[in-house]
Amino acid sequence: MPPKLKGQFYTTVVRPTILYGDECWLVKNSHIQKMNVAEMRVLRWMYGHTRLDKIRNEDIREKVSVAPMKDKMRAAMLRWFGHVRRRSLDALVRRCEWLALAVMRRGRGRPKKYWGEVIRQYMARLQLTEDMALDRRI
Repeated sequence: MPPKLKGQFYTTVVRPTILYGDECWLVKNSHIQKMNVAEMRVLRWMYGHTRLDKIRNEDIREKVSVAPMKDKMRAAMLRWFGHVRRRSLDALVRRCEWLALAVMRRGRGRPKKYWGEVIRQYMARLQLTEDMALDRRI
């Protein structure tokens, strides 16, 4: 089977299964690293190589023509942010009322990272603004 076809199979079947629901994940650097390891294990297995063959990750991605999973996760989160930003105010009010009912205790240590913080970091890195989500071209 040609490597490009294996890459298409990976992008249409395997990657969506791994990234199901990733729009709402609170992604840490350790999560990204684990996802990269899992992705490269699958790609190496599909291509018929092991780590002992000492082939660089970039070379395998290029042969199979697959973009890094980190980029796909970022794109999915930003796409979901656009959907949330364009939602009606009534839906947001109902969501906030439901969240107000949930009582949360603050734990010890550093506060947990929120989804909004991750989005703001991605938007700053790509030099995007929140208003760009409202300017959708159909």
